[in-house]
Amino acid sequence: MRFDTPATTNPIDQLKIIGRATDRIDGPMKTTGAARYAYERNTEMPGAAYGYVVGAGIAKGRIASMDLAAARAAPGVLAIVTARNAGKLAKGDFNTAKLLGGPEIDHYHQAVALVVADTFEQARAAAQLVRVEYERTPGRFDLSAEKDAAKLPAPNPFAGEPQTKTGDFAGAYAAAPVQLDATYTTPDESHAMMEPHASIAQWQGDKLTIWTSNQMIAWGAGDVAKTLGIPKANVRLISPFVGGGFGGKLFVRADALLAALGARAARRPVKVALPRPLMANNTTHRPATIQRIRLGAGRDGRLTAIAHEGWSGDLPGGQPETAVNQTRLLYAGANRLTTTRLAVLDLPEGNAMRAPGEAPGMMALEIAMDEMAEKLGIDPIEFRVLNDTQVDPEKPQRPYSQRKLIECLRTGAERFGWNRRNPAPGQQRDGRWLVGMGVAAAFRNNLVMKSGARVRLDNRGMVTVETDMTDIGTGTYTIIAQTAAETMGVTLDKVQVRLGDSAHPVSAGSGGQWGANSSTSGVFAACMKLREAVASKLGIPVAEAEFSEGTVRAGSRAVPLAEAAGAQELVVEDSIEFGDLDKKYQQSTFGAHFVEVGVDATTGEIRVRRMLAVCAAGRILNPKSARSQVIGAMTMGVGGALMEELALDKRHGFFVNHDLAGYEVPVHADIPHQDVVFLDETDPISSPMKAKGVGELGMCGVAAAVANAVYNATGVRVRDYPITLDKLLDRLPPVA
Repeated sequence: MRFDTPATTNPIDQLKIIGRATDRIDGPMKTTGAARYAYERNTEMPGAAYGYVVGAGIAKGRIASMDLAAARAAPGVLAIVTARNAGKLAKGDFNTAKLLGGPEIDHYHQAVALVVADTFEQARAAAQLVRVEYERTPGRFDLSAEKDAAKLPAPNPFAGEPQTKTGDFAGAYAAAPVQLDATYTTPDESHAMMEPHASIAQWQGDKLTIWTSNQMIAWGAGDVAKTLGIPKANVRLISPFVGGGFGGKLFVRADALLAALGARAARRPVKVALPRPLMANNTTHRPATIQRIRLGAGRDGRLTAIAHEGWSGDLPGGQPETAVNQTRLLYAGANRLTTTRLAVLDLPEGNAMRAPGEAPGMMALEIAMDEMAEKLGIDPIEFRVLNDTQVDPEKPQRPYSQRKLIECLRTGAERFGWNRRNPAPGQQRDGRWLVGMGVAAAFRNNLVMKSGARVRLDNRGMVTVETDMTDIGTGTYTIIAQTAAETMGVTLDKVQVRLGDSAHPVSAGSGGQWGANSSTSGVFAACMKLREAVASKLGIPVAEAEFSEGTVRAGSRAVPLAEAAGAQELVVEDSIEFGDLDKKYQQSTFGAHFVEVGVDATTGEIRVRRMLAVCAAGRILNPKSARSQVIGAMTMGVGGALMEELALDKRHGFFVNHDLAGYEVPVHADIPHQDVVFLDETDPISSPMKAKGVGELGMCGVAAAVANAVYNATGVRVRDYPITLDKLLDRLPPVA
């Protein structure tokens, strides 16, 4: 099915099942332990041995020598894999550095060996006996030190152009009566998902099967095949359940490759899980940014000049953090400049983390908007409303398909009691707490991707959906089942969903907030094709066929779906392919975040007291799981605002706090009541589902809303995240 004209009325609009708050169909499996993750697939691969990864002890240089004798002689050791005996390995399309290093070392904790043994304890003990001598060379580890050497990166489909210019920014900014010129920094951050990167691999002849924790099955299978130099048809990746990814599992990592190499060397299945320290330094992370924002406005509060420049770093051949991209679209202003620059750093690979680009970009932009509103003496919400736009500011001929930012702000202000906020900072007290409110806009672009599915109808009337789409804890199983049930006119218990297998049709995968909308659209396309097959078999014109309550009706004739399927299954396959509507219309999701904080007047301790998110993101397919996505994103936003930071050793080029004891994330005690409101919206420009996505929108702007609330509470403006108490203590108002 090709989607190149706006959606009209279709079976999804019945809203008998879609749009209902529905419990997860995989919930009972999750809560009973029946939903096993990759490392737990012991019955599928019995007799698996264990692999333990040895990570590089330097960040830059080469291996001078590696002594494996003691490790080989250790009890239970079956094989040791290094670059010397692994055979010729290529680099996958989605990896910036080699997954198995040696002799050259690209970054700290790059895998340099895998020790395989009968038990995990034996493998771990033997790995400690591997002796590696390095020749260390100087590296570049400090973004601020490399900032001036940063260059414009090449454009790519996800990042877009590195620089955009509209009008005369320099002239307009110089002439603006009110100006803001501020620099903001965001730190390196870790995905810190609960399930580590883990895989079990097995060879059967020249065929390789890997049970792994991965968000994008087709990308992963292609990269494994390319790295090993074998046909993609010989690689099967299976990932039906993923215990969190947040972008860190978009691409195959060392666990998958080394499990495959270890299984080949040991001639039996091998399982590999990356220890927590290797998740921070061996896999990807959100890179730090430096952002300079300049705003110019007239006395009436209308922006006349907007500039946003961003710097980030990555390994050679890597990609930037596109923190400036939302500024190209969010607010009106005739004279504009955005620039993304990339520095070469010898740190672990920087790459996508939940809401890449917008998450750190909004952390800066939405503080700047608050600072500018204060300079103008305008309420922060009214300032944003005043500078709203219904067209792409850089390409005014492109209208937004839907844009309800103002409604999000107004609705949130009423629900949150914004009118009770004292605009003068440091004035509201509740005992020992200084209390403040903050607001920020939320923005995330709507991305769509080709997505396919296979649908089966059997003689029991069961509809089975097969697609390589993954469920990373987001409720994918349920919304796909809802889509099939709605389209085929059956109840939810008549749908079976099979996900996360490269033997299934290629889907959009889970990432970039494109997963739910794209994958359900692919399932819808396949179900519509199945409807045609059923109607054709029964001799009914498909336009007259009504699918409802497990039957097909046309006029006075009604045939149960089970009977229509006959003795053999009806099987169809289709995909959704998107045309150029995204070029004709700017498609984005919008929201508003409201936060109330308390700051201890003596210690500077910050406590979030209330949170509200108002979202406009197309049709909400399942309000229950969508709310879960948003409150999870809001929680991550609090982490980014107040505690999350990979502490970088700038001498030796590694992240020091590389476990959950040192890398702090919010816990239940940190998070108060969270409220989520979804505006009633459908977007026929987006897809036949008329949906978009909320999983990343819910994070964009949260940190800035917290920062703005802290300022309102204390009068202390912090531009360097995270906002820890040491950045407040010596600037707090005097204690009465």
